[in-house]
Amino acid sequence: MEFGRAFSFAQQDPEWLKKVGIAALVFLIPLVGPITVLGWGLEITRRVISHEPEMLPDWSNFTDHLVRGLKGFVISFVFSLPGGLVSGCLQTMNAILANPDVLNNMDGDMVQALTAGMGIVAICCGCIGFVLSLAGSFLMPAALGNMMANNGDLGAGFRFAEIFALIRAAVGPYLITLLGTLLVGIIVPFGLIACIVGVFFTAAWGTTVMSHLYGQAYNAAKAAQAAAPAM
Repeated sequence: MEFGRAFSFAQQDPEWLKKVGIAALVFLIPLVGPITVLGWGLEITRRVISHEPEMLPDWSNFTDHLVRGLKGFVISFVFSLPGGLVSGCLQTMNAILANPDVLNNMDGDMVQALTAGMGIVAICCGCIGFVLSLAGSFLMPAALGNMMANNGDLGAGFRFAEIFALIRAAVGPYLITLLGTLLVGIIVPFGLIACIVGVFFTAAWGTTVMSHLYGQAYNAAKAAQAAAPAM
């Protein structure tokens, strides 16, 4: 994989400022905006997988980006759901403990026992939630790449046998993709330096980075599968 290329290819498009700038503005549209930008990014993934010229997609096909983004959102939501559910349970427990009406009706020993028990459960849920969230973030690029390699077929994003086969064939590239995603998450908040609008610009640029990595990882996995000896 060319890790650095994912961070630099967008700037090689003569109109990259315009295209990323439009993506930043689209981000501002409530709900629809982030989904559409996701679809715009997945078009980059498709182009990388298809070995097409790595130019940023333009915005003449807004509806296509939106439809593609909706499919990507469904996949992303499903893969993030287990970690989200555990985190939701943890927040519910914290809300119960923070409710004075619950604790006021108990004696001191019972309150201490409940607090200790809930604290242990909260730690366990926190650890499980973190692992599940990390696992979802690790698997999601393979699912999205598989969808885009199959002409945007939503079902391909849930063919778990194919997804796990991609991961097994290219664990290293998908770990690098996860690292890139985490790095983008660190970089994006620096857009605050250029006022709030800068966050949306860096988020749009970050979408190009992650999408390029998705395509690279998929290609690396398919290459590894092709090179593997037949069983």
